[in-house]
Amino acid sequence: MLDILLLGAIRRKSESALEQLMDKYTAYVCVVVRNTIGESMTREDIEETASDVFFALWENADRVEKLKPWLGATARNKALNKLRKVNNELPLETENISDSNIELEDLFILDYEENAVRAEVLQLDSPDREIFTQYYFESQTVATIAERVGMSESAIKQRLVRGRKKLKVVLTKSLG
Repeated sequence: MLDILLLGAIRRKSESALEQLMDKYTAYVCVVVRNTIGESMTREDIEETASDVFFALWENADRVEKLKPWLGATARNKALNKLRKVNNELPLETENISDSNIELEDLFILDYEENAVRAEVLQLDSPDREIFTQYYFESQTVATIAERVGMSESAIKQRLVRGRKKLKVVLTKSLG
């Protein structure tokens, strides 16, 4: 009930309501951001992304119906955008979630799809499995992976491209 009142006040551009909401949800937003970007960004990047989420709320409060799911989806999108700028690639298991309402069923579907991707990655042969795991799930750079596995950076990039194509075919069949 308090969230509804705060959201209404934010729609009327009450800065104190935004501050109260930020006090309540900053930790939640930061956890979503940190879980999305992993260890690849600094604490300052996480805080900046969280600030971007609350600014987006300020700008789009009229379109928000369910606050917490909206904050979670927006935090994830903003974090992915930040990652995209750094890596120029999205993590394999994620897709942008629109800033509109997210139903619980949609979250279960996303979780199912992410688990399917992880399962298929674990089925890859040894060097490819290691490369995909490090790049997509551990957010390691191509240079770091190349050094760890003893391959050139271009070989790592080529394996990522071929592996994505292979996974796309397999996942398209299994997920429809």
